[in-house]
Amino acid sequence: MDKESILAQATAFARDVLEQDSSGHDWWHIHRVTQLARTIAHEEGADPFVCELAALLHDIADEKLNESEAAGLEKVRAWLREHEVETDESAHVMEIISTMSFKGGNGAGMRTLEGRVVQDADRLDAIGAVGIARCFAYSGWKGQLIHDPEQKPREEMTAQEYRHGKSTAVNHFYEKLLLLKDRMNTEFAKKLAAERHRVMEEFLSRLHGEWDGKM
Repeated sequence: MDKESILAQATAFARDVLEQDSSGHDWWHIHRVTQLARTIAHEEGADPFVCELAALLHDIADEKLNESEAAGLEKVRAWLREHEVETDESAHVMEIISTMSFKGGNGAGMRTLEGRVVQDADRLDAIGAVGIARCFAYSGWKGQLIHDPEQKPREEMTAQEYRHGKSTAVNHFYEKLLLLKDRMNTEFAKKLAAERHRVMEEFLSRLHGEWDGKM
């Protein structure tokens, strides 16, 4: 199967699996991350096929959406095998998908340029205006409060605490989203992240001002 056909099949697969997701990891998230990955890959000189394929499949394996991380990764591995993706490209995609998650700030660094590109694309979609919307969608999906001024953001946490510990939508900005600007890998993504970061800061300033109903 040629590369264009593989990408088309991966697009259809991701859309079928994630189109009805309400956690903020839906098909449109995949679409945006794929577009960003394609753009960053062009700017940074990365392999566009590996970047696009990893972006399309990355949330198929997400442990939040599967019974376990291992089960999610096997689902992707089986798809790559079924569609006869070249062995080296398949291994590269699997490496990217298995190591790109934030995991409470404890995730490993990305070994390859393509991994850095896809991770940046995913992180860019977690910040800015869309990132704000996704944060509240995810928190509602998890049954978390919007905000509790008495519950302070966690400064350090294990991956397990990050996934399953108690938090709020607003705390998620301080525990993860506001940290992402300084964790971008590529120069092009750093430029995009600066403006998206500013949007979140302005939003939080306004939210805190309105929280007590005094403005």
